[in-house]
Amino acid sequence: MQNYQSNSPKPSPTSPPPPSPKVLPDEWRNGPWGNKMRELQIVNDYKPFKDKVQLRFMLYGLVGAGKSSFINSVESALRGRITGRAAVDAIGGKSYTTSYKTYKIQKGGPGTHYPFVFNDIMGLEKDAETGVCVEDVKLAMKGHVKDGYTFNPLSALPENNQQYKKKPTLNDRVHVLVCVIPGNIAGMQDDSVKKLREVRLAAREMEIPEIAILTKIDDTCPEVGKDIRNVYKSKHLKKKIEEVSGVLGLPPSCIFPVKNYHSELETNDDTDTLILSALTRMIEYGEDFVNDL
Repeated sequence: MQNYQSNSPKPSPTSPPPPSPKVLPDEWRNGPWGNKMRELQIVNDYKPFKDKVQLRFMLYGLVGAGKSSFINSVESALRGRITGRAAVDAIGGKSYTTSYKTYKIQKGGPGTHYPFVFNDIMGLEKDAETGVCVEDVKLAMKGHVKDGYTFNPLSALPENNQQYKKKPTLNDRVHVLVCVIPGNIAGMQDDSVKKLREVRLAAREMEIPEIAILTKIDDTCPEVGKDIRNVYKSKHLKKKIEEVSGVLGLPPSCIFPVKNYHSELETNDDTDTLILSALTRMIEYGEDFVNDL
């Protein structure tokens, strides 16, 4: 019996599927692109409804999250040039900010400032004996901590300390709590995150509005590093915002991805736009909070 060899081609091995694109064809959140001047005008025109009250935004978060850098970036966006009044540490590891410091941003000529301030505090750390004491964060939110107080990680500010303000006014209180989270954080389950959650719950009891700032988005997503306008097309950043929302309990609409200025010599319109978008939301939340009191 004669054997016949088939001339039909052998089936090729299954080809691996093409890699999933790292950026989506459409934005998963409408980006504020092209709105820089409108956002800037909103900030410049803002005047508090109540006399003698300037909005107070307090930044808290993990060590190295970019709290001080965000303050510098807001000032850079508003003044149109790179600034660096809030000291930052390029090495990291331990909190570079050790005291409670208030930052005003100059508006126009010397002696005039925007009607809001930023408070920078010591970073939260995993160990109980390091980083800012959570009880001090709660005292600061109530307005009991005076500017310049050096935090003691081992104990909260006592009432008999001269840096303790016994009768804080509405102007002394925190009007918006801003949680700063680095986008390149690996996991959100350690003890330091429990501290973040504890601060959040305290703010809820005080009815203080909150937003979160997701920093280092250019390091987190290379596509955003190439073009910042990919921020709302990035699948990775979308997932990271959902992760932060799930752990902290903040809705995704209250989480704003931003790129802080760190190596630039000049400001950039798109970078400014993301920063100003977060700032205008902070102003809106703070004004609503003050007016409801």
